[in-house]
Amino acid sequence: MVNLPTVKQLRYLVALEKHLHFGRAAESCFVTQSAFSVAIKDLETLLNVSLVDRTNRSVVFTSAGKLVAQQARLAIFDMEGIVDIAKSVQEPLSGVLKMGVIPTIAPFLLPKILPKIRKSFPKLELYLIEEQTKKIHQLLLEGELDILLLALPFELMNTETISIFNDPFKLAYKKGTILIDPENFSPNRHNNDSIMLLEDGHCLRDHALSACSLGRKGNISKFSASGLYSLIQMVDSDLGVTFIPQMAIDSGLLKNTKVQTKDLKDKSYREIGLAWRKSSVRKQEFKLLADVIQKSVGK
Repeated sequence: MVNLPTVKQLRYLVALEKHLHFGRAAESCFVTQSAFSVAIKDLETLLNVSLVDRTNRSVVFTSAGKLVAQQARLAIFDMEGIVDIAKSVQEPLSGVLKMGVIPTIAPFLLPKILPKIRKSFPKLELYLIEEQTKKIHQLLLEGELDILLLALPFELMNTETISIFNDPFKLAYKKGTILIDPENFSPNRHNNDSIMLLEDGHCLRDHALSACSLGRKGNISKFSASGLYSLIQMVDSDLGVTFIPQMAIDSGLLKNTKVQTKDLKDKSYREIGLAWRKSSVRKQEFKLLADVIQKSVGK
């Protein structure tokens, strides 16, 4: 009979790969560093292979250690999947659910959908992390998150997605601006540098470029904003015009400003949806969650 690693040893190894520091990894696992080190050493003895090279200042994974840590993460996913199956049979969407949400959705959509989610799934313990798409996607693949609420399309490896609703873009400009003619606006016929967007890294920037047919990127202002609130303040100062998603407008983002909006001639929108790991056994639960979000938003 083959001696197998314990779940604890696998979790410790995954934590060490994440932190690359015995002290921080042990702290994340709520154990002493000495106990943590012994567990890693016992795992190496069990497998008869060196997993990490230890120095006073750093931890370097060996080639074998990297492969074992990768498989350990998958093994933990599978074991958590067993627990998820049992929970879903007893009661769908109960217990802990860790969701990643992007910043251009979280403050505008969550206040609308969370009350309905809590009412529909009273035993659900929902943990939220707000980060940009690339970051929460990484956390999803690492098992730190269970599901993502994000804007599509976006290239997401090893995931399944479901679209919930479309979020239209609107042209936003200061009342009386001379930068554009709102009545005859065309994305590719306007003053140079008059269009302002979020900074690189925000998927909303890429969605706006694509959905609003901004083919001539040379017309985009070199000034950008880190968030929608800052972007609207610059538009309110008549420094440029921009494209704002409808959910942000509905949340009252433009209140106490002189910013006005206008429908775009073409159907310009981003898709709001959910994403989860392909290996997740909670697909049917996540579809239930999508239905609740859709009903919360309405038309």
